[in-house]
Amino acid sequence: MRKIPKLRVGRSARWLIPLAVLAGMTALRAYDPSWNRDLRLRAFDAFLNLSPRPYRDLPVRVIDIDEDTLAKEGQWPWPRTLVARLVDRLTAFGASVVVFDATFPEPDRTSPARAVRAWPNGPGLAAVKAAAARLPDHDAVLARALAASRTVLAFTPRAEASKDLPEPKARFAFGGDGPRAFLRLYKGAVDNLPVLDRAATGLGSFGFEAEDDGVIRRAPLLWNVGGRLFPSLSIEALRVAQGAADIAVKSSGASGEASFGEHTGISKLKVGQFVIPTDARGRIWVDYSPEDPRRTIPAWRVLEDKAAPPGLEGAICFVGTSAAGLKDIRATPLNPAAAGVTVHANIVEQILTGTYLERPDWATGAEILFTLAMGLLLIVLLARLGAAWSAPAAAGMVAAALWLAWRFFTASHRLLDPVFPAATLVAVYLSFAAAAYILSEKDRRRITDTFGRYLSPQVVEKLAKSRGAVELGGETREMTFHFCDIRGFTTISEGFDPHGLTEFINRFLTPMTQVILDHDGTIDKYMGDCIMAFWNAPMSVPDHARKACAAALAMHARLKELNALWQEEAKAQGRSLPLIRIGTGLNTGACVVGNMGSTLRVDYTVLGDDVNLASRLEGQSKSYGVSVVIGPTTRAQAPDFAALELDLIKVKGKTKPVRIFALLGSPEEAAAEGFRSLARAHEAMLAAYRAQDWDEAERYMKEARSLAGGRGLDTLYDLYASRLAAFRAAPPGADWDGVFTATSK
Repeated sequence: MRKIPKLRVGRSARWLIPLAVLAGMTALRAYDPSWNRDLRLRAFDAFLNLSPRPYRDLPVRVIDIDEDTLAKEGQWPWPRTLVARLVDRLTAFGASVVVFDATFPEPDRTSPARAVRAWPNGPGLAAVKAAAARLPDHDAVLARALAASRTVLAFTPRAEASKDLPEPKARFAFGGDGPRAFLRLYKGAVDNLPVLDRAATGLGSFGFEAEDDGVIRRAPLLWNVGGRLFPSLSIEALRVAQGAADIAVKSSGASGEASFGEHTGISKLKVGQFVIPTDARGRIWVDYSPEDPRRTIPAWRVLEDKAAPPGLEGAICFVGTSAAGLKDIRATPLNPAAAGVTVHANIVEQILTGTYLERPDWATGAEILFTLAMGLLLIVLLARLGAAWSAPAAAGMVAAALWLAWRFFTASHRLLDPVFPAATLVAVYLSFAAAAYILSEKDRRRITDTFGRYLSPQVVEKLAKSRGAVELGGETREMTFHFCDIRGFTTISEGFDPHGLTEFINRFLTPMTQVILDHDGTIDKYMGDCIMAFWNAPMSVPDHARKACAAALAMHARLKELNALWQEEAKAQGRSLPLIRIGTGLNTGACVVGNMGSTLRVDYTVLGDDVNLASRLEGQSKSYGVSVVIGPTTRAQAPDFAALELDLIKVKGKTKPVRIFALLGSPEEAAAEGFRSLARAHEAMLAAYRAQDWDEAERYMKEARSLAGGRGLDTLYDLYASRLAAFRAAPPGADWDGVFTATSK
């Protein structure tokens, strides 16, 4: 009997591969790509959500200009006299300092002298205007209120240069070259009126530098604006509340801090009695506490209550807004839609409590060393014990990485990364397991081949798999989408038997499809009498919006020829056939395009909100009586085609209005004087309609109707005629925005 050769598997590869993975992960951590930083920050968010800073009732209050306040006192911006009254009331109620999380960059338009400028000149008005001009200026009233109280105003740093820069109120003390070298330079700012800045006690930046994902985790306490240092709004509030004049800044290598002679960055700030540790860029990790009703007082209560609301005496009061319409909503680790003013309040609270989150300088090195030690130990265990027996040890090491990071957070408020060590250990383990599986499969095939030389092979059924198998997934692209279908198809279909209807549909779809293909379009699918197509995939199509518009016009022109042919055939057969009409919707926008479906069936198709809008626009073609309706982006990318704006509409299933247009002709048609005259009258009609000038709108509508000729716009102008009649009978109100909400698809 012949001896079967002994087969050896390259066992060294089983630990060389995970060793290479460990080295690669370590190099990746040293490079620290943005997605790795994002994972680390999300882990810190999870820690903060599990163990947030407990709320304590400290002398910090948010005076919230909330929705109820706006309903009671009027929309923002308020007259400065009302703002002055709020300052006076807060001061009278014992507020330590009033801090505005808002800017006042322009004069108050409600000041009497400014308001009367818009009045017409008429009999008896001259004396009224002169009297109004002598009334107190609202900005001056607010300035007096600011000067009579301890107040802090805000400004917004800007990257773009501005003509005038704010003047700092705080003085800074530092040694050596100072902290400016470690701060990002902002060349300009959006500041307040000079009369208000001069009257305020303090001035600080209320800007934030959010992370890449938009979440505010770290807040700058210092700002370099035009080469001058400014405190953040929270630090300035703390300074003014203590009556301090200076802010001391310590930087490594610049003010006595040990750094081996190197200028490594800012290390701490001293404001009055508070010493605040920062990172090298002068930022603080915000230790958020949960929302608590004791922190917030609605502004209307301050303005209306006779007695001081609880907690105002001696408090630092931040005046800000939680109203969504005023767009001061920020994402924080605890709340994806927090009022921006609460971030400033949280910073002051954690300074008052002396609780600081810290990402130590040694954190990165410690994380890498820990990972290398655990990774090498795991590789040794894997090489000796194999994947199955080493699984509990690997799980224990991952758990240890998570537990240590959590322990440092809860015990000393230090932020250590649990993601990189855990992910590296998992990658090392899986790479070993994968290598072992691949090598074992190689062994199995080799053994099978070896025994096959000596034994009679059994019949084995093989499953052939294509190397280029279709994969699920897609990519994001800007594309133009097309929907069209036959109007009144149900009625038309009643004139055919099933065989005849199938033949008719094929005779319709074939030439329409050919037009789309001739214009570089792609057919997505047929849905009965409906054609769905798109441009710019799978191959790129320059000017895809223009080609889609040209295709839509060509399809309608081809349909006229087909109608003539079909009418002749129907007449010859002694039957009647109505004229075939189609409605078309075009829209341009971003979508996901690719192979979608299941492992059993795959379609190359598109998904996205802009695709749905194209379908809705096709449905609106019937409502407005036009052949082709296009979306705003399509119109913007095909501006030379003849088109008229139809309406500002909320289509069914959507919350935001869009401008929709009727596509009427080619660029040559758009250049014709007849169409240009029609366009001018039509635009004037829409402008008067939206200005609620019904008589003027009707006049221009009649002019446009007379100029429309045979362009098929009678249904559109009939629609506007009925709207004008309805609005004359029941005006929509001063806050009407001209938006029409569609009730059908």
